[in-house]
Amino acid sequence: MRERLEALKVQALQELAAVGSQQELNDLRVKYLGKKGPLTEILRGMGALSAEERPVIGQVANDVRGAIEEVIAAKQEEYDRQETENRLRAETIDVSLPGRPSVQGAVHPLNKIVEEIEDIFIGMGFTVVEGPEVERDYYNFEALNLPKDHPARDMQDSFYITEELLLRTHTSPVQVRTMEGRKGAVPVKIISPGKVYRRDDDDATHSHQFTQIEGLVIDKNIRMSDLKGTLLQFVRELYGPQTQIRLRPSFFPFTEPSAEVDVSCMMCGGKGCRTCKQTGWIEILGSGMVHPKVLEMSGYDPNEYSGFAFGMGPERVAMLKYGVEDIRNFYTNDLRFLKQFVHL
Repeated sequence: MRERLEALKVQALQELAAVGSQQELNDLRVKYLGKKGPLTEILRGMGALSAEERPVIGQVANDVRGAIEEVIAAKQEEYDRQETENRLRAETIDVSLPGRPSVQGAVHPLNKIVEEIEDIFIGMGFTVVEGPEVERDYYNFEALNLPKDHPARDMQDSFYITEELLLRTHTSPVQVRTMEGRKGAVPVKIISPGKVYRRDDDDATHSHQFTQIEGLVIDKNIRMSDLKGTLLQFVRELYGPQTQIRLRPSFFPFTEPSAEVDVSCMMCGGKGCRTCKQTGWIEILGSGMVHPKVLEMSGYDPNEYSGFAFGMGPERVAMLKYGVEDIRNFYTNDLRFLKQFVHL
């Protein structure tokens, strides 16, 4: 039996030395070490040996198995290494190829305009204040001199959540909240940008959701001339030093007197063109002196303090500045449109 084991070892090692593929190696592993292999067959016959021979033959059998397994393991390691090298060569990255550009986002044109407007007013000493978009009827209307039966409420068809809660129709409620929080302290000098909502049909110049920036100044001896000077400085910073403004009488329940503010057309310099409908002027915002009732309801003595307020839509400002004809372009997420503003 010893001679059979030694002969089996020699034969196995010779065949393993001539192996040329992974498949051949697997076949030889099964042939010599499998359950039906010659080594297993020899070991099953050890029961017929004497007690003295069994440990000796068992040791020889283990040595033969160990020698065969060692060669198989070495061959397997070589094949694994070769396979890894082949895979790495196949997956090699050609670093000489140009890289794929990383697409980066940019600030939305409306956000750019809002930031630009904020910077202009911050430079004039204003503070930026924000407030909730879901607002109480009191702050959105009543505290702004618009009681529940006021006909001017029909001008702002609103999204009501309950009888006392709605999506704000303007950012003026932030002004009221600020005045209440100041508890009569002056000066108040704020702007309040944010989204507002109205039940409006979407078209080239209207949207059910849009942005507003409103401003408020309260102190002693604030006059209409202060309002005009502030807005003139603002439009010249925004559209250029040659820009002029004019104030036209208007009506807003929360200001008295009230005025619409026009700027000289930046397309034609005030000569008259298609953009300004040959008038030379373009309406840009509404303004006025804060109504005494609004001051009083928010904790300020109208006999001692006065103030002015104004409100504008950044969408309209952006449309005029960039020559955009349809407000919906700002909200459709068309990259062809938005990419035009990346480097502005």
